[in-house]
Amino acid sequence: MNLLEATNITKRYHNHTALNNVSIAVPTGTVYGLLGPNGAGKTSLIRIINQITGPDSGEVKFNGVHLSPKHVELIGYMPEERGLYRKMAVGEQALYLARLKGLSRQEAQKRLKYWFEKMEIMPWWKKKVEELSKGMAQKVQFVITVLHEPPLLIFDEPFSGFDPVNAELVKNEILELKKKGSTIIFSTHRMESVEEMCDHIALINKSEKILDGQVKEIRHRFKNNLYEVDFEGNWISFSNALWAGYELVSKHEEDGINRAQVRLLGANTPNDLLNAVLPVCKVHGFKELIPTVNEIFISLVTGQPIGGIPTENQA
Repeated sequence: MNLLEATNITKRYHNHTALNNVSIAVPTGTVYGLLGPNGAGKTSLIRIINQITGPDSGEVKFNGVHLSPKHVELIGYMPEERGLYRKMAVGEQALYLARLKGLSRQEAQKRLKYWFEKMEIMPWWKKKVEELSKGMAQKVQFVITVLHEPPLLIFDEPFSGFDPVNAELVKNEILELKKKGSTIIFSTHRMESVEEMCDHIALINKSEKILDGQVKEIRHRFKNNLYEVDFEGNWISFSNALWAGYELVSKHEEDGINRAQVRLLGANTPNDLLNAVLPVCKVHGFKELIPTVNEIFISLVTGQPIGGIPTENQA
């Protein structure tokens, strides 16, 4: 079941089309990545889901019901442009915002104590926001976003401003929230985070959705019959063994071992490739090279083939 569905969303600002007939479906209890270059339309879609702006056409449903103001309390949103009051004390501000989200003072204090200790920001409780580093302020904003435990959490560039240690901390907390039942949408430029975290992704480019689906399925959709072979032996003999049905894409030596990238042609299988080269070399390693989300992203946005080799989707 989908917790959130946005269908045929179009949004224009003056002469600029931010979103053109974009649809996404976010399954309950998953991490859903919104990807795309700057200006593609990701933040416009997020703002519509949060009812900050409305679409010119299309509709959004939350748990099967048309999105309405009553759903605001069911969504936690951390925007890319952080919105803390710089002159206000951290703890006072966090408590105030928690109360706005419907928590009693006692419950808010209890949850804030838990999260401030977990995120290692308790010593900053009485400090003003303007005294915090960017990363520390981001931690505070993250806590405020998740504090009321809404069923849907939306993070726009959640790792921006974090050093690697704190980025890892926030990543693990997001995955923990998923384990506890939250549905999460996040937009990020950190493709390694997409590989590690996302169950589903949608790629938006130039205001249109050009790709969506499960991460594993998408990676396999764009694989290009490319295999890596590590071996001991003579390059000439190895190359001659590939004379029919295979393409030697690249070759180099690493730590005394030859490494070749070979593409299967026609109906040849991985077993056929191994049978062809085993008589002329000693194979140390053999694996299929499946494109990363980052490689697919760059290929679709720029139009360049993945690794210089067109996939069947691009040929």
